[in-house]
Amino acid sequence: MRNGTVKRRGLEGALLGAHAVGYAAALLLVLTPLQAVAFFVVHQALFGVYLGLTFAPNHKGMPHPDGTEDFLRKQVLTSRNVRGGWLVDTALGGLNHQIEHHLFPSMPTPNLRRAQPVVRAYCAEIGVPYEVTGLVDSYAQAFRHLHDVGAELRRP
Repeated sequence: MRNGTVKRRGLEGALLGAHAVGYAAALLLVLTPLQAVAFFVVHQALFGVYLGLTFAPNHKGMPHPDGTEDFLRKQVLTSRNVRGGWLVDTALGGLNHQIEHHLFPSMPTPNLRRAQPVVRAYCAEIGVPYEVTGLVDSYAQAFRHLHDVGAELRRP
């Protein structure tokens, strides 16, 4: 980015357009128009569910900052990491290291795991809670939070 604008806006737009045309062409090449539309709808719906399952365990149920926190506290306190090996890293695209991702957004994904011990030790040193949980527990926390915030809407 330069001055808040994308350097190659035209190239980016052309590539996005080429992707859309290529995707539609591939679908229409092997499917009937009705099948292509059905595939597209199901594909996008499943992709939305996948994205929700990727982002929800890292943020849902975490406290909201009141605006007085510094950058580090805001990022660490509003995110949680999800522990796991290569399978969790792959399934969540490395976003299971959400705290480090928020602190260092341009850091290459494979390096987020390497940064974790440094960030965690620094947080312990300055007394900032650093939350790490398993994948199943992170989903349980997210669902409990959604249940709690929707409780008032379920009252008669």
